[in-house]
Amino acid sequence: MVKTRFAPSPTGKMHVGNLRTALYSYLIARHARGIFMLRIEDTDQERYVEGAVDIINRTLKEAGLDYDEGPDRDGGVGPYVQSERVKAGIYRKYAEQLVAQGDAYYCFCTKERLESLKTVIDGKEYSTYDKHCLHLTKEEVEEKLAAGVPHVIRLNVPTEGTTTFHDVNYGDITVENREMDDMILIKSDGYPTYNFANVVDDHLMGVTHVVRGKEYLSSSPKYNRLYEAFGWEVPIYVHCPLIMDEQHHKLSKRSGHSSFEDLLDQGFLPEAVVNYTALLGWNPTDNQEIMTLEELVGKFDYTRINKSDAVFDIGKLRWMNGEYIRRMTADAFFTKAEPYIEQAVPEKNIDRHVLAELAQPRIETFADIPELLGFFHEVPDYDLEMYRHKKMKSTPELAGDVLTQVIPVLEKAERFTNDDLFALLKAFAAERGLKNGQVMWPIRTAVSGKESTPGGATQLLEILGKDESLKRIRAAAERLAGKSE
Repeated sequence: MVKTRFAPSPTGKMHVGNLRTALYSYLIARHARGIFMLRIEDTDQERYVEGAVDIINRTLKEAGLDYDEGPDRDGGVGPYVQSERVKAGIYRKYAEQLVAQGDAYYCFCTKERLESLKTVIDGKEYSTYDKHCLHLTKEEVEEKLAAGVPHVIRLNVPTEGTTTFHDVNYGDITVENREMDDMILIKSDGYPTYNFANVVDDHLMGVTHVVRGKEYLSSSPKYNRLYEAFGWEVPIYVHCPLIMDEQHHKLSKRSGHSSFEDLLDQGFLPEAVVNYTALLGWNPTDNQEIMTLEELVGKFDYTRINKSDAVFDIGKLRWMNGEYIRRMTADAFFTKAEPYIEQAVPEKNIDRHVLAELAQPRIETFADIPELLGFFHEVPDYDLEMYRHKKMKSTPELAGDVLTQVIPVLEKAERFTNDDLFALLKAFAAERGLKNGQVMWPIRTAVSGKESTPGGATQLLEILGKDESLKRIRAAAERLAGKSE
């Protein structure tokens, strides 16, 4: 039975890299009809952020990544929160087992002594422990423990030979044992380190496949030392490429779109974000790009994960999100879009369903709505040169004349609907020997203040209504008259 886990630390928002780890773990399990588990790794108490566990749960729910086992779904191998496992004495038990075997030892070195072991090579600081406490006698160790001397438990890594670690995507990685530090297993506060707790928990919880970022490759041989010391079977490791920004720097939390919550706040759909995240380091054999979560489950093959770094292209995500938006039903789109429409156009007399119909085929994110529709609330300041249109042979002077002359025509209009207005203005243009565009362009500019609008001139007139439309056209005519003078 394939079993994967997502084991986030509750330190803040869900980074896109963490989301990808959760997604790939979910897809591997679901593709194999296995088990997907959630484990909360809160052993780093200094980085713990209040409310972060809620963010994790909310993100998984919104992304559709339903887990089979977790803190609220006991599968018989809990607790599923590491701090609770600490209280149960699980990590201390296994660390002391290694001590008894000679594969680990107590270290009582002070912070000052450890600082003295640090060296700087090519501007980088390195620290390699010298096994000083390994040579303490059994009596010396017991004496210090009895006296309550602060200590850690370290892994006893051999100084000779090599350790080979295998990854599905990156193959065999062999490291000289003398290059590996005697990593800490249990810290002085009694909490396990990330590396030790992961190995113990993955084994005890029956995890068969571990998905992680490529940045953990360098520390992976140490995991093998632990598995060998315990005599446990090593799980299948799937390391994923780094996620870079458009400047090919590692995508950091400082980026405005580095977290799932940031992207949702910017008007992206969860389904689109999940779809795009799946393609950050993997692609299906048929190169299909837009896929539902169910389709991803069917197509996902972790042996096709790329080795090269993935680039987070916000433009590509915007395009994909736009495709998802256009596939929404009108009702679903309106429900999601209404808060943005209300922000852009607070007027109650304008039909928001009509505004939603205008917006749906023209936006890539919901956050585009205020910019697209904001002119319905208030005409933005604009340059009068906007009335100049080479193709339509329109100029600010001609536009001013057209607007001045069309005002009384619109004032007399009995029906202010799109079709009636179009017929009225078409006849107006014909009577004066003008092209339709020489009439429609100035009107559209006058009521919107924009070169590009969702909908044509007469459609905008109908939505704004007769009073507001005439008010805007009169103001534009006055501005143009002032310019010509």
